[in-house]
Amino acid sequence: MSHAATPTFKRGPIVASLLIGAFVALLSQTFLNVALPGMMKDMNVNENTIQWLVNGYMLVSGVLVPISAYLIERFTTRMLFMAAVGMFSAGTILCGFAPGFELLLTGRLIQAAGAGILMPLMSIVFLTIFPIEERGKAMGMMGLAMIFAPAVGPTLSGWIMEHYQWRTLFYIIIPLSIFAFIFGSISLKNVTRTSRPKLDMLGVILSTLGFGGLLYGFSDAGKAGWGSGVVITCLAVGTLALILFIWRELVTDKPILEFRVFKFGMYSLTTVINVIVTMAMFSGMILLPLYLQTLRGFTPMESGLLLLPGAILMGIMSPITGIIFDKIGARWLAVIGLTIMTITTYEFTQLSLDMSYTTLIVIYTLRSFGMSLLMMPIQTAGMNQLPQRLNAHGSAMSQTLRNVAGAIGTAMLVSIMTNASTSHGKELLASGQFNPADKAQMLALSQQSAIYGINHSFVVATWMTVGALILAFFIRKVKPYGEVQLEREKVERTPQPSVAKQ
Repeated sequence: MSHAATPTFKRGPIVASLLIGAFVALLSQTFLNVALPGMMKDMNVNENTIQWLVNGYMLVSGVLVPISAYLIERFTTRMLFMAAVGMFSAGTILCGFAPGFELLLTGRLIQAAGAGILMPLMSIVFLTIFPIEERGKAMGMMGLAMIFAPAVGPTLSGWIMEHYQWRTLFYIIIPLSIFAFIFGSISLKNVTRTSRPKLDMLGVILSTLGFGGLLYGFSDAGKAGWGSGVVITCLAVGTLALILFIWRELVTDKPILEFRVFKFGMYSLTTVINVIVTMAMFSGMILLPLYLQTLRGFTPMESGLLLLPGAILMGIMSPITGIIFDKIGARWLAVIGLTIMTITTYEFTQLSLDMSYTTLIVIYTLRSFGMSLLMMPIQTAGMNQLPQRLNAHGSAMSQTLRNVAGAIGTAMLVSIMTNASTSHGKELLASGQFNPADKAQMLALSQQSAIYGINHSFVVATWMTVGALILAFFIRKVKPYGEVQLEREKVERTPQPSVAKQ
């Protein structure tokens, strides 16, 4: 589909437009992590409610990614980019001037709708304009931008939170998103073919109910408990809707999400590993700022600086791992990366009130180094097995699952932390060591309970990485499975007696 069109345009400006747009969207996604404790106080909401600014963002993008495959077929590259960045800019402006939590959340969801279209659009355009032999390098370049934003985000927001209000975070994003809109309108060319596909509305409804129900259930379990009627109902409705959604996509002629990509073994394996790694990755990004600011009394700036070296290292390593991947494949990169990630995540299960700042930086930086070895290579290894016609669907599927896994993983780990912390607090109180009338003792009890909850959450994240590590040993280097090879195999399987006679 793409190679004939490749020489007719310069790839540089197209790549730059998409990377700038993606950078702004990803910066916005990670910007709030360090600011959440401060926003919680300012908006007078609890942990589970404030998490919706992160979870809601990921969920909306997660729901929109499958629909994006339809949108990319229906509209031109340029039109879709302008609509996505335009929506993102509008959402950012609403967030910046929102008087209360409800409008702030609405702005975040509009931002997410733009980002939900933008990220898969970038993947599919990259897969279209780069031939298979250059794909490792292309994915490394994409990874560089995708990781640089999270590198800058927490530290910049930490510095802003120390000197200004949280609204300033959005005031900074507004001009950046407007610049992305103007630059894209000048530089972007149409590189994908358009047609008039039918949108499977039933599929859209079922996927929204499925992913939405599961996320709300997991998130609400933190404050209402797993036995709550609302939690059980949401999880049941979400699971049922997802089962119906999968059935619908398998029987319909034009699925919005093509589940047949899972017929390719290496794609399936790498997608599962990616989902687990994403869930474990968010544990560090969400739980550490809470530990640093609410329990250790670090400023948002110090909290952000702790995450910076690791994130910068991930940015530097992304193109390097892309080059290594082209030479040796993904297996040993993933095994080494996941071994480092397992050990460092286990180290975070030993958090205490007197662990040094330097120790925390070293552990987090090593953990990030481990992640940098595996994120892009395992994704590229899976995508390389798919035939050309399934590229868009493979990209949409892995991004959908990663977004939803990130959202559910965050919600689940926060609810595990809350539940473990509450039950440990009750045990300590029942032991008689603490006097409820003594304020100092009760403060110590609440700190001990909170640290126990965070450590318990990291134990769960450690076991996730162990599971991914075991799976990584099964990764194999597969040859790109292009349309040309499929055609060649068909020809070889067809008997040709006429050739023998000649």
